[in-house]
Amino acid sequence: MPGLPGFSDNPFRTREDCVTATWALLSPLKAYTSPLGARIRLPVSTGAHFDEVAAQLEGFARPLWAVGALLASAKNNPIDPRLQSWVNGLIAGTNPENEHGIHGEYWGEFQTTDQRMVELEIIGYALLVAPEAFVPSLPAEPSNLTPQEMSNLEARARVIKYIRAINGKEMPFNNWRWFRIMANLALVKACGVPYEEVKELMDSDHDILNQFYLGNGWAADGFWSDQGRQADYYSSSFAIQFSQLLYVKYASDIDPERCEAFKERGRLFGDQFWRYFDFDGAAIPFGRSLTYRFAAAGFWSAVIVAEVPLPASLNLGTVKGLLLRHLRWWSKHPDIFNPDGTFNIGYAYPNMYMCEDYNSPQSPYWCLKTLISISLPETHEFWTCTELPHPLAKLLPSSSSSTAPPTVPLSVVGLDEPKQILVSSSHHHYLLSLGQFCPWPIKASEAKYCKFAYSSTFSFSVPTGPLIQQMAPDNTLAISEDEGDTWRLMWKTANPQLGRVQFRRSDGSSEEVPKLSGTWSPGKKSPLIIETTLIAPTKRWPDWHIRVHTIRRRDTVKPTNNFIRTVEGGFAVPCRREDGTALPLLNAADFENGHENITDGVLDGGNSSLILSSAGVSGIVHLLRGAGKGEALKPDPNTNLMFQRSIIPTVRQQYEFVENEEEMRILVAVFAISRKHVSLSGKEIWKLWNDRPVVSRVRDASQNNTDAIVIA
Repeated sequence: MPGLPGFSDNPFRTREDCVTATWALLSPLKAYTSPLGARIRLPVSTGAHFDEVAAQLEGFARPLWAVGALLASAKNNPIDPRLQSWVNGLIAGTNPENEHGIHGEYWGEFQTTDQRMVELEIIGYALLVAPEAFVPSLPAEPSNLTPQEMSNLEARARVIKYIRAINGKEMPFNNWRWFRIMANLALVKACGVPYEEVKELMDSDHDILNQFYLGNGWAADGFWSDQGRQADYYSSSFAIQFSQLLYVKYASDIDPERCEAFKERGRLFGDQFWRYFDFDGAAIPFGRSLTYRFAAAGFWSAVIVAEVPLPASLNLGTVKGLLLRHLRWWSKHPDIFNPDGTFNIGYAYPNMYMCEDYNSPQSPYWCLKTLISISLPETHEFWTCTELPHPLAKLLPSSSSSTAPPTVPLSVVGLDEPKQILVSSSHHHYLLSLGQFCPWPIKASEAKYCKFAYSSTFSFSVPTGPLIQQMAPDNTLAISEDEGDTWRLMWKTANPQLGRVQFRRSDGSSEEVPKLSGTWSPGKKSPLIIETTLIAPTKRWPDWHIRVHTIRRRDTVKPTNNFIRTVEGGFAVPCRREDGTALPLLNAADFENGHENITDGVLDGGNSSLILSSAGVSGIVHLLRGAGKGEALKPDPNTNLMFQRSIIPTVRQQYEFVENEEEMRILVAVFAISRKHVSLSGKEIWKLWNDRPVVSRVRDASQNNTDAIVIA
């Protein structure tokens, strides 16, 4: 695909570049706008679980993130004719005298847990940021109204009535509460509704949202408990942090104490959130709604617009870099657009396997919230300051063409609130995760929340069906208790913990690295209980992380023979060369004979599997002697979010519990190097691949005169 002119060829260096991109994204929508402007319906026939009218309201409302910002930046000028349809559409969509139904203009009445509630936050933002454009003005002389003034008063009343209808309706106990708060705030600040009229309603929603707060700036998307744990991009750019910061911007005068608390949460969160972005701007895909794409960086726009004091790790220049690099990264992915320039559903390419049941063709325009920083004038310090590199840019080697593997300090940070470990170096940027899960039914839930690792280079894979090839088990442990007929993955985890594990060197020194641990079962009726521990990379072995699985039978299960099969995967990589041909099969001699020019291929040998690809190198090895069989698994196409055709290094194992046997243990090391920032020869990769971590039990550690990671 050629991409979208104005976006895909955009350098994203200045405010003007971002404005150009904004117009490029808005322009294709004109052809699909209803006559009065209240609806936008793309020419795609897929549907969401909610009604078609709400889906068309999505099409109108979601671009308002950008439309409102454009209008705010030119509020002293006449309305640009290209934006007039959105101004007219607000009046038409809230007028019940206009035609109803899927071919009409009126948006319809609110129902319980209605998608219209979501879109009201964006409409509220438009009213707050550009009230002169969107809110019909009050007459100068109420006693002597002209026909136009009478029409304006009626339209104003209808807008207020429509927004008020969100109150008193049931809605989920999650980020949706912010949508009602922002709608009510718009009533107060833009429409003249007395604050006292909605204050109790807003306070009630605030009280619920406050129960989601985890500490250190983090909030879960709902209650954090054994019934569900989600702290994904909805905790940050998609919703909660973003909305909190808009609230700071527009409510500080009426709710100063709460806004001060939100400022501090934003500062604390920002001090950690930058770690989710790679040196080139790519964010680590994790969680649901990833079709919102560059909405992941919305927090950076919001924190600047709200003028929140930044933590010591950041300044305006670094935030500018985090935002613009992310947009530049997406500009290099032209397959996110349909041929007509509108967004498609997917991530790096169109993909219905990874979408949710609430994704309509118009849903991806949620990403335009990342462009609200264009509401700031070009003279604002954010736009005039120098863009600075990533906070960890010092870890990058001075030359990516070096023939020797660079010695780069490794950054590993454990975050207790989301139960994740962030790993960054010039070789790879990814996270380890254990403990989150979505309790309600969304497609590919286990893939989006419950895999062990997620990468900004290799992303993750979603299933297409129940067979092992269809499950695409990258960075997860698949278990079958019926000889491979069915497979189960980790979903609900009990007692997730962030801890530390010791690495002891042969010279007697030591270091501690983060680990994550928790317990789970393949199913409610399964006799198995699995304790999983993920161990972060050490400076000694920076390209490896460790996974330990101890599989036991429940105490209530009568000991009998129990045969199980397991498949554990590393990171998925492209299965084709850049010229489209298949990756060649390799053997150890290809490397040992000093073949420097090996850049791609598949090597399965004994208890390990190694794959070299255009995107990077991925491998996995079973560390227990004689255990497991290495095998490169080729999943269904379009399972990986980044690569249409992928392949996964795996280790397979068969195990039979015998009577009175207590447990079995799986101990694997996962190897991965991205080709983004380094270029290693085949010989260098082979050396790193064969320098594998050593893991010892505590009772054996004192007897080993080698470097070793010590586990219980």
